[in-house]
Amino acid sequence: MRLLVTGGAGFIGSNFVQLVLKEHPDYELVNLDKLTYAGNLANLKDVENLPNYTFVKGDIADPEIVSQTVRDVDVIVNFAAETHVDRSIHSAGAFIDTDVKGNFVLLEEARRAGVQKVVCVSTDEVYGSIEDGAFTESDRLNPRNPYSASKAGGELLACAFYHTYDMPVVVTRGSNNYGPYQYPEKLIPLFVTNAIDDLALPLYGDGLNVRDWLHVEDHCRGIEAAIAKGEPGEVYNIGADNQHTNIEITRIILDHLGKSDELIRYVTDRPGHDRRYAIDSSRLRALGWAPQKEFMEGIRETVDWYVQNEWWWRPLKSGEYLEYYKKQYGTI
Repeated sequence: MRLLVTGGAGFIGSNFVQLVLKEHPDYELVNLDKLTYAGNLANLKDVENLPNYTFVKGDIADPEIVSQTVRDVDVIVNFAAETHVDRSIHSAGAFIDTDVKGNFVLLEEARRAGVQKVVCVSTDEVYGSIEDGAFTESDRLNPRNPYSASKAGGELLACAFYHTYDMPVVVTRGSNNYGPYQYPEKLIPLFVTNAIDDLALPLYGDGLNVRDWLHVEDHCRGIEAAIAKGEPGEVYNIGADNQHTNIEITRIILDHLGKSDELIRYVTDRPGHDRRYAIDSSRLRALGWAPQKEFMEGIRETVDWYVQNEWWWRPLKSGEYLEYYKKQYGTI
């Protein structure tokens, strides 16, 4: 198989690239990434010299570079996206450019090239909040922030290409991921790295917002299942049924690091903050996939990874990151 991964230098994308190259040495893999602030080639240092791996720097919203890259590709997995809700609230334009326009350009060039399957990696956030139970793939989309709205727009374009052009597109909606190589603006790596340095942990609102936590490797294996067995035109939820409040996650991190709850700082909640996410993944489970990582084991391993890999995250928490952090949280 010749596989194109877009956004493969980001958190989930780089974990997917590493997994595929480890378990499928006969695959040829091309990684197209714009290398925005969250794209990091250090994530891929273990595979960068493999003969069946090629990196191409480029934007999925650029038709010329995409046209060149999709030639002779069998399958595309699109991770390329702006992903941070907080940043989307401050500046939504970049999210529309990549998550909607970029998705359109990729789909159009893939259609022209006759690509056999395109997997559009989306998010459970497109459903919005749910008080009880869990969303299924047929539930109405109700995105409530610019990030989730842009992801909904991108995946609806993918479904439109299936219905209009009979293009073999599959959409996946993953829940909140955790694991190694996650940019330290997201809750878990932010709180772990801050706690290591005895810095405040800025917790939104009352800390009772609920997320379903999915280990990144389980997510990647779910995407593999969607490639191998997913039906064109279908949507598949990928969740682990690990619903925890943000304050629970915070205390797990502090407890594992031996740090005090006094590091917690409650800050003003962000606008439109969804209260609870939960998704039903039985459709993907019917294809033979199931999450393998037990949550407490996975979260502790993740905390340990950041403890043991300061070389990776310390250079990231400077420059543009500090400017964003001060803008978002002020002095806490």
